[in-house]
Amino acid sequence: MKKVRAKKHLGQHFLKDQNIARKIADAISFNDTYNKVLEIGPGMGVLTQYLIERDKDLTVVELDSESVLYLQENFPAEKLTIIEGDFLKIKWPEEMKEPFALIGNFPYNISSQIIFKVLEHREFIPEMAGMFQREVARRLSSPPGIKDYGILTVLLNAYYKVDYLFTVNEGVFQPPPKVKSGVIRLTRLDAEPDVEYSILAEVVKSGFGQRRKKLSNALKPFNLAETPVAHYLEKRAEQLTVDNFIEIAKYVASTRE
Repeated sequence: MKKVRAKKHLGQHFLKDQNIARKIADAISFNDTYNKVLEIGPGMGVLTQYLIERDKDLTVVELDSESVLYLQENFPAEKLTIIEGDFLKIKWPEEMKEPFALIGNFPYNISSQIIFKVLEHREFIPEMAGMFQREVARRLSSPPGIKDYGILTVLLNAYYKVDYLFTVNEGVFQPPPKVKSGVIRLTRLDAEPDVEYSILAEVVKSGFGQRRKKLSNALKPFNLAETPVAHYLEKRAEQLTVDNFIEIAKYVASTRE
């Protein structure tokens, strides 16, 4: 079958550099805590070919029917399970019933949504590695105090160790995107924050909702004045560490018990 035509509305930029594909595959450990690997958006399988070599059950999720047909014709069915559909609409635990590593050259137009999906179902995902737009990759791994630090940074780093691995230039894709890319690796932390994810997310989103203002404004609905966490209210959201946000969320949770 001829090569698949990249479709702009799906945000497709097919990776063509074999060395980078191999490096992305090598970014996850393939350890004994899971038996499955799930690849998002395999396209024509440049990354898939290196994942098949590993001793894991490989499933790919592909929305593009032309890519699905290409994969069916070029990869052995016994080595690869193909789900034709949208990763963001996969239901847990109906379709994904056990832990798996997540990997992919992620479509830039849904990359933030993918991260939120990972956080919501983190009990299934001990490891993740993949390609993002470089600005997004930097944001996910940035420290407090800089403009890249934001909602996704705090929430992701509360549950995962985030490593920025390497930058990828535009020319290794067909068609080339207009921006550089970055590959990151996520490793789930051994212990989770002692507060519900929904409450932490609510506090963090509120804090960054008015990121140029002090938290006394952004977090006003939580009535935190004259409380043990009131000293944070004179700061802006980007000045707080992940642990600071967790401390605030734990206090908010205690007021709702």
